[in-house]
Amino acid sequence: MSKILEFIAEKTNGKCYQSFRYCADDEIRIPTLDYEDQKFTLVKNSYGETDTGLKTTKSIDNIAKRIINDAPLFHFFLDGSRRTYKVDDIEINRNVYPIIAGQIGVACCERKSSDQFKCADFERKLILSLPKIANSEPNIKPELFFNKLKEDVNKLSTLTKREIVFDKILSYASTKQDDNTKYEHLGIATIQDEMIDTEKKIVASLYDKGLINANRFLIKDGSLQYKPMKTGDFKELIKIKNHYKSVVGISKMFNPELCRDNTGKSNADKIAELRLFHRTPAYKYQSEMVGNVNFAIWYVRIRAKEHSASPFAGILKVEKILITDEEIENGLDSQEVDLITANIINERNPVCYGKDDRWANHLYPVYLTETYIKSKYLSDINFLNLF
Repeated sequence: MSKILEFIAEKTNGKCYQSFRYCADDEIRIPTLDYEDQKFTLVKNSYGETDTGLKTTKSIDNIAKRIINDAPLFHFFLDGSRRTYKVDDIEINRNVYPIIAGQIGVACCERKSSDQFKCADFERKLILSLPKIANSEPNIKPELFFNKLKEDVNKLSTLTKREIVFDKILSYASTKQDDNTKYEHLGIATIQDEMIDTEKKIVASLYDKGLINANRFLIKDGSLQYKPMKTGDFKELIKIKNHYKSVVGISKMFNPELCRDNTGKSNADKIAELRLFHRTPAYKYQSEMVGNVNFAIWYVRIRAKEHSASPFAGILKVEKILITDEEIENGLDSQEVDLITANIINERNPVCYGKDDRWANHLYPVYLTETYIKSKYLSDINFLNLF
């Protein structure tokens, strides 16, 4: 048994089983659509933009062509990624829990010129997640216990020889779950939350430095509908939404069943039939996950239907948080919605065709950012062999 697992078992009064180790992200399961968006609620009879007369779709082609040689609106591209692993099972007080480990990567790439990108910020973290009951010193706060355990684990020769350091040991609920939630999923969720908190930290840093502003926007890969978290420096989106004044969320995959017009009727058919370089009206939504935060959400087609594999391939969901009282009341200025959409259209080429099966929905700078993150991971074999 590895020294790391032996040491953890000793310090937590547990017993490890030398269970089969595997990457949890590769676990065999029934194929499903991996939607990137959360549950959100349409604010009926209201709009996410000022042009309330826009009832159908709108072509942005001419605007995109007109600004093609202008300075691009988007200067920064943010993406977060994580790989999770089950590295063993541990018995504590006659119950058996999984030990979950993970690699987190969050990168922000900056466009320096039309053909040059550089890394503006990058964080890679190695994480362990144990059940809360692993705290063998109940008189000490769990955060202090697991932080001390992390420091001691990092002193082991197994890690010091390789110059590898674990950044955190997190904990997940070890009480019995009434809804049959698996402990493994609870452990993975703690690592996911850590990744999201790191994303928020990088956005906050860019905002505080004045690097993102009205002329230098950031694209965040995925939804902006961050759910409230129990831990972390940026727990609630409503308290940090000002950081997102110049941030746009782009979802490559979305749930068509949640697409509604401002009367609440399904809008999925109109989105599927979007013509090339057309956008839908922007509608106002509130997320059930994040509380009293309003979003303007619209859809744009960036690839022709004849070159895509499904009705929604080539379509992006675009989100922007409504910040000011005027935006919350009247929506985004429609000219801003058009400008954002036109710049998104101009980001679509070159493509990653053949490199990523989501190529039709990819913006190339986002693809570069994803690729950069993955290049910084330890291989699955090397990571699992730490244990």
